[in-house]
Amino acid sequence: MEELKERGRKREGRHRDTWDPFQLNPIGAEKEKKRTCFVFLQKLVAIIVGLLVLVSAVMSKGSLLVLTTLSSPKSLRSKVDQQFYTLLLMCVLVTPNLMVFLKSLWKCVFKSYVPPNPRTLGIICAIESLVAVGTTILVLIVMPQFDVLTNLCIPGGVCILSSVLQIVFRLQKESWMIIYPICSLILVLSGYALLAVDYYVRVSSFVPDHQEVSYVYVGIAIFASMLVSLNWWENPLQASKNIQEMLSELDGFRDTVYLVTSFVRIVITMGVYFLYYGLIAEVKIDWTAYTKANGAVEIGLVVFFLQTFCSAACHWFGVVACKIHAVQFGFALPVSLAGPATLILGITLFLTQADSLSHLTESAAYSFINITNPIWPFCYKLANIKETNTTPVVILEISNSICKTSLNSPYEMWPFSMLALQGFCMWLGLMACTYYVWRIRVQRIERTSQLFVRRLYESAFIDLSLLLNTKMKVVQTRNKESNDDVQNCVIYLCATMWHETYDEMLKILTSMFRLDRYRGDPKEEHKDCFDFECHIYVDDAFMKEKDTEKKLVNTYVCDLIHVVMEVYRVFTNKEPDEVSIIETPYGGRLVFVMPEGNMLYVHLKDKQLIRNKKRWSQIMYLYYLLGWKGYNVKNPQKITRQNNPCRASLISLDGESYLLPTHDNDSKRKHISDDNTYIMALDGDTDFHPAALILLVDRLRMYDNVGAACGRIHPTGMGPMVWYQKFEYAVGHWLQKTAEHVFGSVLCSPGCFSLFRGSALMDDNVLKRYTTKATRASEYVQYDQGEDRWLCTLLLQQGWRVEYNAASDAYTNSPQEFKEFYNQRRRWGPSTLANTLDLLHSGTETVKRNTSISILYILYQIFTVASSILGPASVTLMIAGAFQFVFGISGTLSIIVAILPPLVYMIICFTAKPNFQITIAAILSVIYAFLMTASFFSIIGDMVIQGTFITPTGLFLVSGAILYMVTAILHPQEFTLIIYGLMYFICIPSGYLLLTIYSLVNMHIVSWGTRESNKAKDQKKQVGVVCNRDCKFCCWDMKIQITQETENLVLQQIQQTVNTKSHAAETEPKEPNTQSTQESQHCLHTGKHILNYNEEKTRKTYESKESLPENREKDTDTDKGSERSTNSKSCEKTMDAFNNDTDYDDDDDNYDDDYNNLDEEEVVPESDWVEPVKTEFLKKLTYANLKRNLQEQIRYTLRNKNQEDLCEELVLMLTDTMNGELRDKVGPEDVLTVSELEELQYALNEASRRILKTNRMERLERRVKRGIERTLVAPQIEKLSEHETDFWNKLIERYLLPIVDDKAHLEEVTRELKSLRNKAVFLYFIINVLWVVATFFLQAIGNDVLSIKIPKYLPNGSLAAEPLKVEPLSLMFLLSFAILLIVQFLAMLYHRVYTLIHVVSYSSTEKDYKERDEEEDDDALVLENQIASGLIITSDDL
Repeated sequence: MEELKERGRKREGRHRDTWDPFQLNPIGAEKEKKRTCFVFLQKLVAIIVGLLVLVSAVMSKGSLLVLTTLSSPKSLRSKVDQQFYTLLLMCVLVTPNLMVFLKSLWKCVFKSYVPPNPRTLGIICAIESLVAVGTTILVLIVMPQFDVLTNLCIPGGVCILSSVLQIVFRLQKESWMIIYPICSLILVLSGYALLAVDYYVRVSSFVPDHQEVSYVYVGIAIFASMLVSLNWWENPLQASKNIQEMLSELDGFRDTVYLVTSFVRIVITMGVYFLYYGLIAEVKIDWTAYTKANGAVEIGLVVFFLQTFCSAACHWFGVVACKIHAVQFGFALPVSLAGPATLILGITLFLTQADSLSHLTESAAYSFINITNPIWPFCYKLANIKETNTTPVVILEISNSICKTSLNSPYEMWPFSMLALQGFCMWLGLMACTYYVWRIRVQRIERTSQLFVRRLYESAFIDLSLLLNTKMKVVQTRNKESNDDVQNCVIYLCATMWHETYDEMLKILTSMFRLDRYRGDPKEEHKDCFDFECHIYVDDAFMKEKDTEKKLVNTYVCDLIHVVMEVYRVFTNKEPDEVSIIETPYGGRLVFVMPEGNMLYVHLKDKQLIRNKKRWSQIMYLYYLLGWKGYNVKNPQKITRQNNPCRASLISLDGESYLLPTHDNDSKRKHISDDNTYIMALDGDTDFHPAALILLVDRLRMYDNVGAACGRIHPTGMGPMVWYQKFEYAVGHWLQKTAEHVFGSVLCSPGCFSLFRGSALMDDNVLKRYTTKATRASEYVQYDQGEDRWLCTLLLQQGWRVEYNAASDAYTNSPQEFKEFYNQRRRWGPSTLANTLDLLHSGTETVKRNTSISILYILYQIFTVASSILGPASVTLMIAGAFQFVFGISGTLSIIVAILPPLVYMIICFTAKPNFQITIAAILSVIYAFLMTASFFSIIGDMVIQGTFITPTGLFLVSGAILYMVTAILHPQEFTLIIYGLMYFICIPSGYLLLTIYSLVNMHIVSWGTRESNKAKDQKKQVGVVCNRDCKFCCWDMKIQITQETENLVLQQIQQTVNTKSHAAETEPKEPNTQSTQESQHCLHTGKHILNYNEEKTRKTYESKESLPENREKDTDTDKGSERSTNSKSCEKTMDAFNNDTDYDDDDDNYDDDYNNLDEEEVVPESDWVEPVKTEFLKKLTYANLKRNLQEQIRYTLRNKNQEDLCEELVLMLTDTMNGELRDKVGPEDVLTVSELEELQYALNEASRRILKTNRMERLERRVKRGIERTLVAPQIEKLSEHETDFWNKLIERYLLPIVDDKAHLEEVTRELKSLRNKAVFLYFIINVLWVVATFFLQAIGNDVLSIKIPKYLPNGSLAAEPLKVEPLSLMFLLSFAILLIVQFLAMLYHRVYTLIHVVSYSSTEKDYKERDEEEDDDALVLENQIASGLIITSDDL
């Protein structure tokens, strides 16, 4: 209700100023808010993950302590059982190393192998060998000799080396923090001392089973723990920057090093085990005795697998906790509490289970004098019940181990405090050593290697391993950020438009303005380091006026201008502040400053001057943004005062119109590498939110080898075709794209919503080859029919990875008509196959270059390609099965009947026109849909009749339904799409059979097929149709009749009145090639004169007092070019007069000199299209619009000054001033003249000065003055610099000249395309026919002769008498398809987990939508981007 009232108040405000207060308010234009559900999800996931970390860590430590206790020589188990438990303890140490070995082996074999440096490898192997020796001695030899409580405490000493290195290298951000590692070192040494004292007390106080030999094990334990502490040597050294050369070198071949070192550790662990227990131990290994360890096998294996699983789970959940930004409470806290929690759990079990053991010890007799310890009798009697079968073995052994501590001293219990104090010192020392974990700062999304130094975790010390392995992010130099900080990046949003409708344009513009508000609004704090520009490239933007042959913008551009102004009003309630109109060698350019200061460029392409279509638009903006702008950054040009100043593109100055020279717009780019320059490819109808873009940016920031990333594309629209596509897109993204992402790399990043890395596009054989003009038939199919897939193929072949982010949602219009859908897929199908075959053909070379693509992934793609090629035959056999189910036809006859419709349709496609082919396909699709529906219910009925669903068809249907249902459940936001699954099922014959035939047979047609404009054709058809009608009606020949009627009096009168029109009608049907070429050359020739003319118009002067009366009238005389020039100059001078800020006051003399020389130079009028566009933007200067713009501009200017009362007073008084100046002079829809604007500006400045002086806020005068100037500024007509003009001319000449193919070449290409079509159809036909024929003969032979018998189970579980007989080919196909689905399903599960991690991490760092309260310095130049502070314009630049 509040939202309705707010909209009503805004509408009432507009209604006071105009009789047309109504406006469009596109969906998504409202301000963003933090989504409560995602905030709750983040907290819930953090709590769950933290609990899982704690539970898994406790279970890991507890199970390890149980194994050491069971393997102890002092346990109550037999010697055989002890040997078996010791063997399992050795396996616990080997398992993590084995997992790392297998993972590294996979990467070295299937990814990339980098030979290591022998010296570095030797050093690492030596360190790992010492660590393996220390770990094995400590866990396999020493810990079994100690009690369970000592084993819980003693591993805390492994942090000693880390503490020493932190002290030596002073790895603290603040000097006082060095107290942490010093305290850690003191506490660990104290713990070791207390350990020795504790064992001395035990021996001297006659604690059972303690002799003087225990001192030796204490010394060995201390030595072994010091060797184990070498495990984390790299963490302090990488933070100290001391051996960066070796560590950087190590990063290049870590997989190889891990492969070798993990194998070395496995060998050493097993070697120490066999050496000690085979040669040194008192009880040697007896391999034959293991068969006697019956009871120990079950207990040992359960404890072993529990320890192994919990260790891996604790490590994985710990990584997840860090990635979702729950470091403190999801990682550090639970891991730190793992030791105390294990102790509390053990003591609790000991105390609670003692009662269950006490009744077993009552019969034991004992007689000792002067024993005051109440625990001692209980411990003494435990030995008498070790053979009792009902005794819980684990509880018994834990109790027995606790009884070996000082707690079992016969006379006093105080020595137990030594052990407690030892454990406290060790734990506190570990906490002091790893204090930095609590202060670690994690970026939104980080790789595991950025969070942890080592890939390997230590299962024996899982909590210690996680804490000590957490990467130290320490900075040595003050006032510098860590190298792991997020780098600032530049994003160029590039949308290509081709005949979009008004509503489609509204979507993309709303998305861009949403991003502008998200990035630049100073009221809202944001954590994303990025800058962006918006570029829209409009193909076919111009038309020739029918009567005058003037070049004007067409209706699509007019719609786009109206959409920009409408969206601007929706977001700001005012007209665009700063608009520039620029003539360019390729057509024209419109420049808008968006509400928050970011730039929007609209590039209007003239197809007579530059190539049209999407691929050439992409080449155009890639060369412009990456090539030209990158060149300018590396070779900055001198800044001249004569150039017209314009708003800087990548700088936001708190919304202030601070003017910088045009070609200095990208000064910040010099601080940003090509790796951090991104191109966001969009379609003209894409709808997205800022979060979707940021999630894609995260993928490119996290991995340097990712060249592109795409999001989840949602088709929009209404109707059955859209319903089919919704589920088709869902399945393609849920299963296929996730499988590609997980197992290798995504093959196609769709051009409607994909983010590309600049350095990847600029790589060799990518952008340069992308400019290749198709000359052969295969190139037309691969290059022009699916340009986005070809670009991704080039990236993959160069070694770049393409990723998919399921949480990045974008919405785009999909074909709603059957014909449009078939024409779209007619392009996509052959292009997909061509690019995939190209990638497979270069598979061996691609595997060598691309670490994301392996031989197995190539085999997976070969299997999917083979499945798609066999798709028509498979669908035909499925239809044959439907005939069997529905009509009861025999197998062989059903196959013959199923083959006939595709064959007939193929013949129709070869002989008929495309429109007729699509009509027949639509009719057959409806028939097939009825058949599939009947088949669906027939299969269900057959399962009921058979009494079981365990049939090939039943299993296929049920398992497929379950799989898709589970997949939909795992995508809760898209779960409703499962409804369209039935529509997808019944349309399978149309989508996989008829569409395949149509696509292949029409492969030679290379037109776009969608969004084709018929306006020019309609005009030509209209002229011809009139003539034809006359000729047919009169039974005359067209040409003869026209020549005979030229003498007629009526035609003579028509020719006299509209001579030019008649001439145009006669010349229109002629061949346009030569005319277009002449027009292109003429435009290029006159471009130099236009530039000279624009250079004059850009100079400022206050002497102009000309008015703009022509803007209120309609100019009917099209030949008065001088008047148009005068109007343009007047508008330009208006703009300049009100753009003249105090920033350039000291240069007024220079401008006067330039103005004095103005009359000496030649004035060249601008193109015809400029004036109408400028007139449209001049509506901003009407009385009604000025009033609304001024009010909103003042509010926007003072939005962060905490002066709401002053702001409203200014709005009220300035509105009254404007009303007083204009109410009786102009109408609400009249455009103000220059003199009226100057008088109004003076009055408004004086009124604002008085108000500010009265409120003692003179410091805001300059800010308010700038706001008034922006309100009154007129659209400006600019010119390109000579350098940029030269760039465009050379780019067009080299790559983008309009393609004019002669008739012979077109005929040759058509022949080649048909030849390629015939070969492809023949190949498809032969393969599918062979498959169908093989199935036919197997059906004809009969199931009794050649079949596979499968046992048939009834619903009650009993086995049926008759088994199921299945032909081998059908079973092989079903099994292959099932395996493919299972593989894709597992990949989807993996991908969903990491998508959830990314979404939760994003929600925890999402932009905080809170208003600022701090006061800003008005005179200071505040830059929203930190890098912009390096932008300095010196006298050398001017």
